[in-house]
Amino acid sequence: MKANLILTKEYKKWLAELKQKVRNTQLKAAVKVNSEMLLFYWDLGADIVAKQAKAKWGEGFLTQLSKDLMEEFPGMKGFSKRNLELIRQWYLFYSENRLISQQPVGPIAKQAVSQLPSGTIKRQPVGQIALIPWGHNIAIISKCKNTGEALFYVRNTLEHNWSRNVLVHQIESGLYKREGKSLTNFAITLPKPQSDLAQQTLKNPYIFDFLSILKDRVMVKRILRQCGYPPDKTKMATELVPEKANYDLL
Repeated sequence: MKANLILTKEYKKWLAELKQKVRNTQLKAAVKVNSEMLLFYWDLGADIVAKQAKAKWGEGFLTQLSKDLMEEFPGMKGFSKRNLELIRQWYLFYSENRLISQQPVGPIAKQAVSQLPSGTIKRQPVGQIALIPWGHNIAIISKCKNTGEALFYVRNTLEHNWSRNVLVHQIESGLYKREGKSLTNFAITLPKPQSDLAQQTLKNPYIFDFLSILKDRVMVKRILRQCGYPPDKTKMATELVPEKANYDLL
């Protein structure tokens, strides 16, 4: 009976569809967490800029902030001094340009934000830049001269599922100068599950680090499993979360 079931066309078709659903669910979870992390980075960048401007805190402020955050959240790459500097740079690059507020956010990012408790945080409209991995974002702001060029590469990354290496190659080869004016609208969709962009989103180390600051062990474990992390990493992250807390960020 078992052998006959495995050989049937109906079962094979259903199994293939089920595998695809698993991959899509993993990717949706990873994109949601990535979007939430980048929305947090945006707010953190805004706070850093505001504090340094109003309170006149110098560069020593970032050193102290990194030290204090990493003491509270050990091992999180996102709170290194270098990454805090990049978060500030990323925020400043985009914040004063209206193009950012005109970007469609898309249903994926909207869902992540809409499920937050009301009034917990004041958000800026980050849009499409929150849908690509942090490493892609850093490559873009490091190599692009203005937000028009940057958003061109953000959109092309989403449309063509570029890996970071392909993205860097396209920037360095001057694709924007050749085709920037011919940019057209496109539908914002999930990366193709087998694409390099999807794999880099799923394996983004900053996502794993960010999940460790969530306060709900059950939620963390569920998201990590959906993202396809192995049991050892899932156990490691959930152990950093208070056992009885219930604080859902997604």
